[in-house]
Amino acid sequence: MNQPKLQNKVALVSGSGRGIGRAVALKLASEGAKVVVNDLDPEPAKEVIAEIEALGGQAVSCIGSVTDADFAQRFVTTATDNFGGIDIIVNNAGYTWDNVIQKMTDQQWEDIIDVHLTAPFRILRAAQPVISAAVKREREQGAVPCRKVVNISSTSGLQGNPGQANYSSAKAGMIGLTKTIAKEWGRYNVTVNAVAYGVINTRLTSVTTPAKTIKVEDRDIKVGVNPAVMEAATKQIALGRAGTVEEAAGAVYLLCSPESSYITGETIVCGGGL
Repeated sequence: MNQPKLQNKVALVSGSGRGIGRAVALKLASEGAKVVVNDLDPEPAKEVIAEIEALGGQAVSCIGSVTDADFAQRFVTTATDNFGGIDIIVNNAGYTWDNVIQKMTDQQWEDIIDVHLTAPFRILRAAQPVISAAVKREREQGAVPCRKVVNISSTSGLQGNPGQANYSSAKAGMIGLTKTIAKEWGRYNVTVNAVAYGVINTRLTSVTTPAKTIKVEDRDIKVGVNPAVMEAATKQIALGRAGTVEEAAGAVYLLCSPESSYITGETIVCGGGL
């Protein structure tokens, strides 16, 4: 029987209580990774942990907003205290808060930049001393394993999207962060890549009329896509449909697998040919 490809690797996955993040956590766990699950709320995180344990895996939670000033250090410490290190970081947490630029408030701009760009920056900054120290120990023992960072971007960050000046800017910034950290962390044998998603079926993109809302901290955020808009978007996708969260997780897994050990600083589009 083949050994799982991520056996005993320790993975941090932000925003992994629901949607794509949940699918990523389950995929990595199915390949043997020990996972630190994060969500704003305890219940979704507990459910994901239970699913991972049902697979025979190990997981713990780190509850809270990735934008909290102390979150990044708590996230990293949860991994080191429970599992002894860090091998994989997936910066996935986020949401959209759309408006055309003349109606977009400073808070809309700042909050989306914070969750999609500043929070990943802080998580990577907090992880660096842990990874650097581990690499020093490993070099003394004669071997440095390949670690992985996968940052989640979007086709909006590559092409722009009306009503998403904040989100598109943050996701474009994520690509710049990815390329820079790839160059800084190559000396640690860490690959740093991004996945830019197209249209993926989640609660944020579900087809609905009228629009629904979700609670993000103390705010009600509109989610959902008008059926006509989704139909028009689908016509631009070569495969003719939106992707599933499992397919989205597969793109992340590709960049976490041993086979991608010489791919770094790249952005892979997971968009069905959008």
